[in-house]
Amino acid sequence: MKPYSLKYLLFLLLCTNCAVNYGQLNYAGKISSDLKEVSGMEAIPNSDSFWMINDSGNDPKVFEVTAKGKIYKTLYIQGKNRDWEDLTKDAEGNLYVGDFGNNANSRKNQTIYKLAATDLASKKSIDPEKIKFSFPDQKKFPPKKKKRHFDVESFFHHNGYLYLFTKSRTKSDYGRTNLYKIPATTGKHKAEFISTFNTCSDLDCWVTSAAMSPNGKKVVLLSHNAVWQFTDFKGDNFFSGTVKKYDLGHTSQKESICFKDDKTVYISDEESHGSGRNLYSFQLD
Repeated sequence: MKPYSLKYLLFLLLCTNCAVNYGQLNYAGKISSDLKEVSGMEAIPNSDSFWMINDSGNDPKVFEVTAKGKIYKTLYIQGKNRDWEDLTKDAEGNLYVGDFGNNANSRKNQTIYKLAATDLASKKSIDPEKIKFSFPDQKKFPPKKKKRHFDVESFFHHNGYLYLFTKSRTKSDYGRTNLYKIPATTGKHKAEFISTFNTCSDLDCWVTSAAMSPNGKKVVLLSHNAVWQFTDFKGDNFFSGTVKKYDLGHTSQKESICFKDDKTVYISDEESHGSGRNLYSFQLD
């Protein structure tokens, strides 16, 4: 290739990169094509990597993914991927897979799979513990359209409990999320209602993922174009205290958020209309 041709090619590549606008997000890498519908992720302790899962209709697999988005390891989970929506971990490194997506609000089998830290480190196929739950305030399956607040896409572990954040399927009330908790133990539990928060009323305000900082002082909720941060809350009513909204300046099908440290979160989005399937970082105040 002639020198001027190489320079021209480099110029085109630089212009292409400059044209991409991720708003306030810092692009970290392109996620592997095996994770086109990445719906949950969690940072791996003492590592730069992440655990990731796919949405419904995909195989029941958990992937270890590098900070650049490349798959390093794949684990098979002995269960079904009816609608896997989020991941979280506890202080011991055990991983929890939320099979609780409920678009039609008609499910009676919402389940969380607990994967032991020792199994994550040593096995390729894991037989998980099962944590099942139901909402005591849901009487019909599905309920009337104006009461469809029982879809779940977000949760995290804290002090022996799993905290669930619902996603509203009610028109003009899309930004409503109800906070519940259940014990992080095998069995079937009735979810305990704590409180409600409203982001806004638009579809882009749907809550799609949640996370708590390592020091337990921050909680974040993710939507397609924003992050809500909660601090100075009382007990486990995370919606009390101070709320700050971060407009990301970028809209995509963002489905996953997790903390890397107390001020840094990582965010991923699904592939949609030829874009997405990216890993980003974002700095909180």
